[in-house]
Amino acid sequence: MYHVRLKGSHYASGYKWGELLYKRGVSLEHCPTFTPDDNMRSFARQCKEEYARYFPQLLEEIQGIADGQRLPAQILETILFSMYCLRYDNHCTCLAISNESEILFARNSDFLVSIEKLYMNCLYKLDGGYAFNGNTTAYVEMEDGVNEHGLAAGLCFVYPKVIKPGFNAGMLIRFILERCRTVAEAITAVQNLPIASAQTISLADKSGELAVLECNSEKLSIIRPELSRDYVAAANCFTSPDMLEYRNTEIDDWQAEERYKTAQKALSTKPESASVDFLKGILGGRYGFMCQYDRKKNADTVWSVIYDLKRKQIWRAEGNPSRKAYKEDKRMSLL
Repeated sequence: MYHVRLKGSHYASGYKWGELLYKRGVSLEHCPTFTPDDNMRSFARQCKEEYARYFPQLLEEIQGIADGQRLPAQILETILFSMYCLRYDNHCTCLAISNESEILFARNSDFLVSIEKLYMNCLYKLDGGYAFNGNTTAYVEMEDGVNEHGLAAGLCFVYPKVIKPGFNAGMLIRFILERCRTVAEAITAVQNLPIASAQTISLADKSGELAVLECNSEKLSIIRPELSRDYVAAANCFTSPDMLEYRNTEIDDWQAEERYKTAQKALSTKPESASVDFLKGILGGRYGFMCQYDRKKNADTVWSVIYDLKRKQIWRAEGNPSRKAYKEDKRMSLL
């Protein structure tokens, strides 16, 4: 993974990073996974109006990156705002546990092997926002992370049946990490933001609150742990009755249902002393299918992360957790 620190104003931090890449001969003009078309450009222009209304600082950061890259901002906006809506390849699994002894949030990110060296871990500390440690297969948008207040969030993309201009999955996670302190605040934020894509958003905070949001541009369903359970899990599929009509069964979701069932079964039979090591076992495939992809087909788990919110620790494997060791990231302090 590529590691980057961003601090100061949104524009200045974006400009510094964009220019750094430019001076190294790296251009963001072309997306490695898709080629933008007129439909994407039109959709991105409509989305930009929503970001300008609800998160203008994000546009300032993108403008800074574009200026540092000597590119029109529209090029980057088209790439970033089309993700999860008009182009989609991300797959992942999230799970969380909360009881008297543990508050844990975990996520596997499954994506393309061909560009795994481009994936980023980011330390953000921007003016007017909460500091956070996040991971992404792109830039600006986040796919999982934890902020200084001990709020962890992670997405699982769902193939959309409906879209409209608004925040895509990665930008929702970015907004949550930068603007929210608790699960309750995150839920309120998502309820009030225009949503473009379809996704599940898993949440956990240091008080032990857990939730999974299944949402798209038309509906939002909130899933909380059942009375007899202290955990939640999510993959690239909707499971709540309200959202089943939006499931797309005609696409390759990288065995999302199987990953979801593996997580649910393992969590339902977990030992009372379930710990970080137990979650490492789930994410590493010891309890059933989770990360056992065939890399020859350009698919793999490209990072795995566990946020220990009680002990204020971040554990990350920068690759498939069945082969790569988790290492503690001590670069950001949680409050």
